[in-house]
Amino acid sequence: MSILESIDLSGGTRRFQRFGGRGKADGRGAPAGGAPGPRGILDPDLLRAALPESVRKLNPRYLIKNPVMFVVEITAALVTLIAIANVTGFEPVGGPSGLGFQVQIAIWLWFTVLFATYAEAVAEARGRAQAATLRRARSVTQAHRRTADGTLELVGSAELRRGDVIVVMEGETIPGDGDVIEGIGFVNESAITGESAPVLKEPGTDIRSSVTGGTTLTSDQLTIQISADPGETFLDRMIALVEGAKRQRTPNEIALSILLAGLTIVFFLAVVTLRPFGDFAGATVDTVALVALLVCLIPTTIGGLLSAIGIAGMDRVARFNVLAMSGRAVEASGDVDVILLDKTGTITYGNRLAASVTAAPGVTETEALTAALVASAHDETPEGKSVVDLARRRLAELKAPGGTDDEPGFKALTATISEDIPFRAETRSSGVRLASGQLVLKGAVDAIEHDLDAALPPIIRDETDRLADAGATPLAMRQDGRIIGLIELKDTVKEGLVERFAEFRRMGIRTVMVTGDNPRTAATIAREAGVDDFIAQAKPEDKIGFIRREQADGHLVAMTGDGTNDAPALAQADVGLAMNSGTSAAKEAANMVDLDSDPTKLLEVIAIGKQLLITRGSITTFSIANDVAKYFAIVPAMFAAVYPELNQLNIMGLSTPQSAILSAVIFNALVIVALIPLALRGVGFRPAPASELLQRNLLIYGLGGIIAPFIGIKAVDLLVTALHLA
Repeated sequence: MSILESIDLSGGTRRFQRFGGRGKADGRGAPAGGAPGPRGILDPDLLRAALPESVRKLNPRYLIKNPVMFVVEITAALVTLIAIANVTGFEPVGGPSGLGFQVQIAIWLWFTVLFATYAEAVAEARGRAQAATLRRARSVTQAHRRTADGTLELVGSAELRRGDVIVVMEGETIPGDGDVIEGIGFVNESAITGESAPVLKEPGTDIRSSVTGGTTLTSDQLTIQISADPGETFLDRMIALVEGAKRQRTPNEIALSILLAGLTIVFFLAVVTLRPFGDFAGATVDTVALVALLVCLIPTTIGGLLSAIGIAGMDRVARFNVLAMSGRAVEASGDVDVILLDKTGTITYGNRLAASVTAAPGVTETEALTAALVASAHDETPEGKSVVDLARRRLAELKAPGGTDDEPGFKALTATISEDIPFRAETRSSGVRLASGQLVLKGAVDAIEHDLDAALPPIIRDETDRLADAGATPLAMRQDGRIIGLIELKDTVKEGLVERFAEFRRMGIRTVMVTGDNPRTAATIAREAGVDDFIAQAKPEDKIGFIRREQADGHLVAMTGDGTNDAPALAQADVGLAMNSGTSAAKEAANMVDLDSDPTKLLEVIAIGKQLLITRGSITTFSIANDVAKYFAIVPAMFAAVYPELNQLNIMGLSTPQSAILSAVIFNALVIVALIPLALRGVGFRPAPASELLQRNLLIYGLGGIIAPFIGIKAVDLLVTALHLA
């Protein structure tokens, strides 16, 4: 008798919740605390707030950290003293230039320094605005701390120390970072992630045991062991980092600073030699003109924006809901060329969902679908719900009872179930017993085969092997001792990853999938996802061993993780991205934490890191390239009186020597202001090979850096001349 014949369609009803699609809120770019969206680069409030700070940064003791701008400040002070000396009635100091010229040069040199400090202050102001939102999430709360005798005492959150055990009741704010050791409850983490949906927390699980201070328990009761002392909590570190208060210069930034300092020394020596050269030629070389030439030749543009670029890079990562523990981590992500990715939850969705139902020989498709539907009717797991959803959709297409458009038929089918048989590790199967006494089960193929009246049909065995080779999980179904068919459960690859991996391949980045699956299944998933390599049946020590081998070969490796067993590999990786839902050990070992707990965020972080490096390189190229026009502006102005042939170099047709020098200095200052938005926003990035990106940026910022100053200096000269005539 078939399963259809054994079910009384006139029976009663049973409540059933249909399987629905699962959604995940996208926290990318969402500001912590559910605050309004990120402020614009030129937000008036931020610009006003940055002005006083930029003036304070003119302190030489602070500015000496930036050699280029420190030299500009010294020259500005020198020209100011020359102008003051001339105002007080002394003989003209420094050369034949007029007092008005000296005052204007001094003003614009001070503006050059101020614009540089202003760029850094604006970048820091954006971080402080974000930190202010985080501070509102941090508050001194009361905590129920467990004493040695087991009683609870009420203390302030500031008194909690690492290792203390507290009890948090429903509706209370969790007073500090820790790990759940007792209880199960939902926590609202919107103060940290901006995502309002509560998150389940329970002990003994790597991905759900960690809690963060400032979040709220919305149900039940949790016993938590504190994992951080006051001032060292997750929120405290995040506030300090987004403010830039603990920002340390990265190795790349330090190396570039040394290069800029070297160029400054070279140009200083070159400019100093012009004085004896002028004396030899019988020309009076104006000190103010020499100072102007020095400031225009040294790389003031990148010198003024270097710090702002680094701060803005960390800010962009923070606005992606990723906490970078240092600028070094952000910069290193731009140099990564090997990515280690877990299969489950990163490359695939992590939930095995029903993809197809195959009928056994002698069984109709309707019978197989009905058996799958009945066996999973009370299975509340995502897999079981997906089987019901698939079976009902297919039955509707076949116009069979129980389809999605036949609710009475579905209720009649489920009403004849007399007993639920839950899944057990011993039997590796689950199902139901019908009122007629028949047993309908689904489970592992070898477990189901063991209780069959006859051997597994060759067609079913071949289909089982095919599904396993394809990376799917086959489940067999039986009605008493008769085989009914197979259910294919498939963990599908996330949409868009194939294209993303192809983009990274074009950039020279190798993607490696890590999975506990057998090699055949791993190879199938790797081929479907488009990764370059895979590690099958991987254990924790395999991950750290792989990372060490790659690093020994000169590669920079990035990986994601959330469990305690991932901590050693996260610490070993050049870029370790831990999930905020993971354990404290994982978050301590990593140098980045994703507040949204989205493992694929690593791909975005790498793109941001590359954008940071490209931005720094592009503005450096522009800064050095625009010196060419300044040569054509200042050198003829200084020596054309002695060497008339140099007038041929005045290809911009600048009006007078004074206006030429002043125009170059003004343009040199204004270009810093013009590039502040680019430094904060970052140069546009698109995945491409390094050679192609280099060629593109040389064309835009190299050639553009040569052409733009000719246009800009000429425009300033026309304006200066017009104002002088007026």
